[in-house]
Amino acid sequence: MSDSGRPRGFQGARAMSASFERCTLDPLPREVVIMTVAVRNQCRICVAMHTGKLRELGAEAELIAALREERVLADERPEAIRTFTLVVLATAGAVDGDALKGRLAHGYTERIAREVVLGIGAYTMSTLANRLVRAA
Repeated sequence: MSDSGRPRGFQGARAMSASFERCTLDPLPREVVIMTVAVRNQCRICVAMHTGKLRELGAEAELIAALREERVLADERPEAIRTFTLVVLATAGAVDGDALKGRLAHGYTERIAREVVLGIGAYTMSTLANRLVRAA
């Protein structure tokens, strides 16, 4: 336990989330990663919070609805991030080279691929912790 009474793992999750917020991936694609994880993990509180964040960023209602409903996004660039996030989750990170190149063909880099993995890790911890304590 830490001095604040919270388990150290929660501090680590917060640090990972903060690191993801500082990465080179722009805010909207970061939120696409987060919403993809939150919806997949059925974390209602995260979906609600990040719906608000998407609205603050000026995301269109259709994009938000599609994310919440696990539908293909009309815009190819955020769809590439959403699909890549799902592939990383489905393969436990064992994304083959061709799939990696194809998924990131919209101007995304290898560095961004690693940042997506960071976001997946941070928000998997968050969503599962929320569900564990019945906050979701």
